[in-house]
Amino acid sequence: MFDTWPFISDPFFYAVAIPAVLLLGVSKSGFGAGFGSLAVPMMALSVTVAEAAAILMPLLLVMDVLGSAAFRKDFDPVLLRRILPFGVLGIVLGALLFKLVPPHAVAGVVGMVTLLFLAQRLFWKASTVATPPVWLGRILSVISGFTSFVAHAGGPPINAYFIGLRLNPVAFAATMSFFFFVLNLCKWIPYAFLGLLDVRNMATALVLLPLAPIGVWAGVRLARHISQVLFYRLVYAGMLLTGIKLVWDGFA
Repeated sequence: MFDTWPFISDPFFYAVAIPAVLLLGVSKSGFGAGFGSLAVPMMALSVTVAEAAAILMPLLLVMDVLGSAAFRKDFDPVLLRRILPFGVLGIVLGALLFKLVPPHAVAGVVGMVTLLFLAQRLFWKASTVATPPVWLGRILSVISGFTSFVAHAGGPPINAYFIGLRLNPVAFAATMSFFFFVLNLCKWIPYAFLGLLDVRNMATALVLLPLAPIGVWAGVRLARHISQVLFYRLVYAGMLLTGIKLVWDGFA
């Protein structure tokens, strides 16, 4: 009987999808951006990467609207103008190469870059590491847009740039939120063109939709009440877990 339903009915799918969606919602607070990149790999334990990415599209739209509304007065407009066009360029490259580049290969490379960045931050004190140059932010924005399109894993590359800027937690969260709001809007047309937004995926997204505001609310509350030291420790922890999981998915 359950097979006739228009959405996924496998209990194991929801066992991994529910925590994945909540983590993704918390990621809209900034410090969870690393954890949010685990959403697609977690859901890919039950469905394909392409299906997981498509199911998350409507949820991302709701999360982005809520997150941007909560942080509408706190983002850094200069920083956003500096990186956003290059993030959109990454989305375009992701759409053009989506069927040519295996998602697991992208996951592996992103994971390795994430772990190398964390190693650099651990072996050199933050006070001795210079502020990253603008050109590096643009390159990482392109990579972020590309990996965001392929597997909703755009958090680690842009996190690597934002951490070096030493933004306060709220500005970090707000600018990150608006950055991904625009990038995720840009994905809809190419995702539809690639045939990923089918009835089954969209119906499944509707089932998971009530979880979206819960995750965003929790993340925004934490971002506004957390100390800067703990904030960045959680960013590092999220990136570490994401890096390990992506490397495993890419090369296992």
